[in-house]
Amino acid sequence: MRRIFSIIMGVLGTSRALAVARFPKPDFTSGYRYPEIVHGIPNETFWNVLDIVLLAGMMALVVWAAYRKRSRAVMVTVSVVSVLYFGFFRSGCVCSVGSIQNVVFAAVDSGYHLPWYVLLVFLLPILFALLFGRVFCSGVCPLGALQELVNVRNFRLSRAVSAALSTIPWIYLSFAILYAATRSQFLICRLDPFIGIFRLGGDLGVLTFGIVLLVMSIFIGRPFCRFLCPYGALLSVFSSLSWKKVEITGKGCINCALCGVSCPVDAIRAPQASRTKEERSAGVKRIILFGLMLPVLTFGGALLVGSQSDALSLAHKDVYLYELLQRQEAHPQQAEPLEVETFHALGGNVEELKEKVDAIRHDYLFYSRLSGALIGFVIGFKLLKLSLKRSRKTYTIDMARCTVCGKCFNYCPQNIKTSKNEKAIS
Repeated sequence: MRRIFSIIMGVLGTSRALAVARFPKPDFTSGYRYPEIVHGIPNETFWNVLDIVLLAGMMALVVWAAYRKRSRAVMVTVSVVSVLYFGFFRSGCVCSVGSIQNVVFAAVDSGYHLPWYVLLVFLLPILFALLFGRVFCSGVCPLGALQELVNVRNFRLSRAVSAALSTIPWIYLSFAILYAATRSQFLICRLDPFIGIFRLGGDLGVLTFGIVLLVMSIFIGRPFCRFLCPYGALLSVFSSLSWKKVEITGKGCINCALCGVSCPVDAIRAPQASRTKEERSAGVKRIILFGLMLPVLTFGGALLVGSQSDALSLAHKDVYLYELLQRQEAHPQQAEPLEVETFHALGGNVEELKEKVDAIRHDYLFYSRLSGALIGFVIGFKLLKLSLKRSRKTYTIDMARCTVCGKCFNYCPQNIKTSKNEKAIS
């Protein structure tokens, strides 16, 4: 046995000697330089340029269809293209909805360079909203387009319920800004309900939520766009100030009510001229009351959310780690959490971590108050808006809500007459 072992070791020694002779150690004194290895990367610039061109081109196409042709067919075609390209092919990223976080992060962190195409993805829909309304929401946004394509019927919600639910996007937006400004996480990307559908997988909870929203979209017009989308909340402000206003028909309204029935997002307001008018003093008192409530709600929201800043700061990984360390120190356990074990293994300093955590919590206190103030202001403003009673003689479009889907165009008999006359002339 010993002899066999000696033979094996001899063979191994010989092979090692041959290997050393065959592959000698490199000589670093000869001046030889190893060639640089260049790895090929995809030409992402091409796709970014194509994204911007398609984004601007499709919004321009919707403007032409809405203001010139009043054609619903163009909006449907744009929706299909958007779902296929921006949704499934480009996997829904980077989208205008999520770009809010990139812009906020760039505003608070000078070390972060905001890519040019992300800035354009954020700004272009806002620019179009200022000029022509929410044409981005029409079908260019893959999230709205997907809901639009599956919509079959529309169950109506009362104005009060719809107004209450419409505050949720602002709450969502305020917390998205809070977490992005404190460098904690990109909340919108993490909770995007349709990203799992576009990527055919992902977090089971988020994917399930997306499927539920999609099923709801069959019976309720665009539930995500109306009651969840933070970017839609921003666009509603700019759209209400738009230079051009969408008109259902180029001819006079005949108050047939068909457009109001067709609108999936309840953006068409019925005439109010026939309603009993209240005394002017009562209306003035109500407006003054809600006007005084506006700063109170704003300040109260800042105090309420600001009081929860420590709890909210646990979303930051450093704060969460520090709390684990404190808990472990107060109640030692046999098995340390993985984060604590890794921190000690890397030689982490608790005092240095505490200094970082104190600075993070200071930022959270400021931005949580800012977020709370935004939420309180929005609630107060919506109450003030509900208290206003304007006189309307015909059916008009609420530009803040209108997503320029074009459904009302096909329902208006004035448009049908116009199209028939045009065909007869041609």
